Amino acid sequence: MKKLIWVLSLFISTISFAQKGKELTKFSNVITAEALKAKLSVIASAEMEGRETASPGQKKAAAFIESEFKRMGLLPGNGTSYQQTYPVYQDNLTAKAIFVNGTTFEWDKDFTFSLQGIVSGKWDYTNVVFAGYGIVDDTKGINDYTGLDVKGKLVVILEGTSAGMPAMGQGGNRAFNANPASPMAKMRVASTKGAAGLLVVSASFPRKTPTETKGNLYLKKNDGPGFLMANISTNVANALLAKTGASIADLSSMTKGDYNADVTLVATKKTENLESSNVIAYLPGTDKKEEYLFLTGHYDHLGKRGDVIWYGADDDGSGTVGVMQMAEAFAAAAKKGKSPRRTIVFMTVSGEEKGLWGSQYYSEHPLFPLEKTTADLNTDMIGRVDTERTSADSLNYVYVIGHDKLSSDLPIINEAANKQSSNITLDYKYDDPNDKNMIYYRSDHYNFARKGVPILFFYDGMLLADYHKPTDTIEKINFELMRKRTQMVFYTACEIANRDEMLKRDIPLNMPSR
Repeated sequence: MKKLIWVLSLFISTISFAQKGKELTKFSNVITAEALKAKLSVIASAEMEGRETASPGQKKAAAFIESEFKRMGLLPGNGTSYQQTYPVYQDNLTAKAIFVNGTTFEWDKDFTFSLQGIVSGKWDYTNVVFAGYGIVDDTKGINDYTGLDVKGKLVVILEGTSAGMPAMGQGGNRAFNANPASPMAKMRVASTKGAAGLLVVSASFPRKTPTETKGNLYLKKNDGPGFLMANISTNVANALLAKTGASIADLSSMTKGDYNADVTLVATKKTENLESSNVIAYLPGTDKKEEYLFLTGHYDHLGKRGDVIWYGADDDGSGTVGVMQMAEAFAAAAKKGKSPRRTIVFMTVSGEEKGLWGSQYYSEHPLFPLEKTTADLNTDMIGRVDTERTSADSLNYVYVIGHDKLSSDLPIINEAANKQSSNITLDYKYDDPNDKNMIYYRSDHYNFARKGVPILFFYDGMLLADYHKPTDTIEKINFELMRKRTQMVFYTACEIANRDEMLKRDIPLNMPSR
């Protein structure tokens, strides 16, 4: 009899919780095209200046999102703060000079430094080592360093190869940098062999446009010794190698080895300590409040250059306001006494465009235990139509990434939630292991996935058209389609937040070498 009572009790409890999920989904009517547009009109406005990481525009966007979370009655995700700040750095080259045998050479006319590796200092040498093109390629039996001792010395090499400059080719920066003739590969070889620095003779002098002396933003401060690397003109190379009027082609036939030259290089680099932030709020759960469901999207974009603004309405203003509007719906439910069982964490991150910085920082400094985080539902670009999509459902679809990874529960839950809500096409195109775009690894969900947290990533596939262009503006958003997608994600969240168990973690994530 006791067992029967326990079974009946469990059955009634399950029905109760299923009913609770249905009660929550009723609040999907808070997610309207009008509400999404109202929020996006702020996020993707000129006032936000493209929301570049660590910029005033990004901070304005963060303040707006925080104010909305406060208005909704959500709690701050970082103690008493709605923001999780993280450090960002930027270098500024304030002094630079090269002297060879008493001759002073000019910035942009005859040389530039690589800000990424150089540190402040003054370096004096009485000789240099010429190493041809500076290529080591074991697959082709090429080693321009054969017989050369470069340890602690300044090495001079020529750009490209005897056949010209290497092409970028398929695979982008990663494949290009692996090319033995790329500048990065040549620098790695010289550094590995113990060279003190590398001077690359380039045909691109004098520069047609001024070289920026303020470097790119970066996440991890390097306090190491650095590696001295510069591009130099043939004028500097001639002075170093005791030649007159020699071109790169002429220099390529020179004998490799040591050449006497009095060389002084000077650099002063100041590092500016900046700051960016993730905006985090949460809605406490009920009986499973110590377990967490994340809804994420990145609110940063590419900023502005002069008077030109990269508005980022779709990328990822759309996903950001999707998260905000789902927060609005969950908050409305809570005010009516319909809180979810699990705690919902709403996190909009910055630094995505720089390399998933904000989500990476969160994954290394989590504010809620990752082992108790049942899933992350990430929305990055949900407001447009894939311009390459030719099927009849082009106004009724979303790409879903991650459905067959980490948890076998994911497709079952998401497909059922979709049928109960928007009933749009769930396209798994980008879950193909041969996806050359590697979409699974290119948005903030990845930093949850690599920690073992099941994820679903919702995406419109807009890789061409206005992608990463100033023309990604709000008037091109399809708000009705965006509403359908956001409501479907909301239904999925309601189910995950209210089910009895956390999602199974039963599928290993096979990550490619990166």
